[in-house]
Amino acid sequence: MADTDRHPLFMPLIALGGLVFGFGLGFSHMARPEVVLDFLQFEDIGLLFVMFGGALVSGTAYFLAPKLLDGPALTNRRFERRLKSFDNNVLVGGAVFGVGWGLSGICPGAAYASLGVGNLPILWAIAGMFIGAYAQGLWRSRDDASDASPAGTD
Repeated sequence: MADTDRHPLFMPLIALGGLVFGFGLGFSHMARPEVVLDFLQFEDIGLLFVMFGGALVSGTAYFLAPKLLDGPALTNRRFERRLKSFDNNVLVGGAVFGVGWGLSGICPGAAYASLGVGNLPILWAIAGMFIGAYAQGLWRSRDDASDASPAGTD
């Protein structure tokens, strides 16, 4: 879908959502890796309440939006859940994500918010995320290329 198919308020609302998300992460101290690491070591359960609050708001939106909106909101697409099958990619990707989260003490969204609160060393983790995503893309394209090659060729 082209950007021209979207409502003119789509991009400003995305920016507003990012601002609210970043402010919330900073306000709740979830943009500080030491707070996240304390949660992962079961020393501070504050992150659990932040995650529950986010899940409650988004769950409510996903439940109510299809019932309250006559048509698609801003994107010209139906508002519905995207079902993803649980396969090895999800399992391995989740495990790798968890290891990275535990090593850096921060997840991708909070890493960017962490820059906003002055945590410049987090740039190392952000660089690692970009390199890891690029490496995964190379890995996936290598697998796709081998799947597309004709049978019997070396």
